[in-house]
Amino acid sequence: MPLTEAGIYAAALRLIDADGVEALTMRKLATALDANPMSPYHHVPNKDALLRGVAKMVGAQFRTVTLEDAPWQERIRLLATDFRTLAYRHPNLMAYSFSHPDFIQPDDPFWAALIATLNALEVPPSEIQQIAALMCAVVIGVLIAELNGANLKPAAPASGEDSEDGPPGGAPDEDRMFRLVLDTIITGLESRLAANRDARVPAAES
Repeated sequence: MPLTEAGIYAAALRLIDADGVEALTMRKLATALDANPMSPYHHVPNKDALLRGVAKMVGAQFRTVTLEDAPWQERIRLLATDFRTLAYRHPNLMAYSFSHPDFIQPDDPFWAALIATLNALEVPPSEIQQIAALMCAVVIGVLIAELNGANLKPAAPASGEDSEDGPPGGAPDEDRMFRLVLDTIITGLESRLAANRDARVPAAES
């Protein structure tokens, strides 16, 4: 069967999922494809181009949410949670991709959905890109820590104090921390929107 870009990217992703980005070579890829060692080069010029193609393929798997009737806070939570799910589906690739500043492109479904959500709010157009970039930076920072195995567990309550974590068998600590991060982002945006509305009131009354 002739090689295709889609087939090459899919095979590369399987190798990355199994052994990591650093272990991937064009020769290993050709072996996995049962192809001549030079055959992949007819479709992708080098490993960097290969990884960009794989990252774009995975990014296209992002589930674009269409909850137009849901509060914007819930839409942002769902966007971030779906993005996190995708990161855990392919942790080796995502950990590598997060280290590159051009990882998120304007046509990525996640970025497009986030921009659309912010556009629907009272965010000044000049601030939308900056706010979206800041939100991405915070979420990606937390995901990098999670994927690298950093301990994000809150300190245990002192003896005799009630824990807010609920009974045993609840959500993992990482889940609670991620929800806390999203709550903090949303609270900050709510405050900014309220400040923008307050700033417009005197002008309207004058």
